[in-house]
Amino acid sequence: MVIIGVFMDEEKKVIKAAAKRAGMIVKAKKKTAVARAVIRKGTGKIKVNGMGLDTFVHGYTRELVLDSLRLAAGAEKEYDIDINVYGSGFMSQAIAVRACIAKALVKAKGKKLRELYMAFDRALLVDDVRRVESKKPLGRKARKKKQKSKR
Repeated sequence: MVIIGVFMDEEKKVIKAAAKRAGMIVKAKKKTAVARAVIRKGTGKIKVNGMGLDTFVHGYTRELVLDSLRLAAGAEKEYDIDINVYGSGFMSQAIAVRACIAKALVKAKGKKLRELYMAFDRALLVDDVRRVESKKPLGRKARKKKQKSKR
């Protein structure tokens, strides 16, 4: 009985050590785009699919993604964030990355940052649950039907 208890304690220590090495894990979704991030203490490097944030997004989408960093006001310089995103199109991926960065910083920093993000844009912390409606029979799309003629 005592041996099992000691084994369980050792197992918990190993799990905690692995979690500390790996950092905290966060997930965000938009349509079928899924972004997963690992945040750990560091120097402020943000990588998306192995490349820098500047390389991943351009133009308006870049400004959209950087909103979550601007609102953090220097908090992002304490952490390294590695993001893996796949699925859907470039805009949905950018929104998923934006939300993932915000969620990671809130998980690391706490309640004040959460309140700030919620006041600015709720979509930073809450995933968009809308999905594409499936196509129905006798139609070209989900709701579009063939035109009927009365004569």
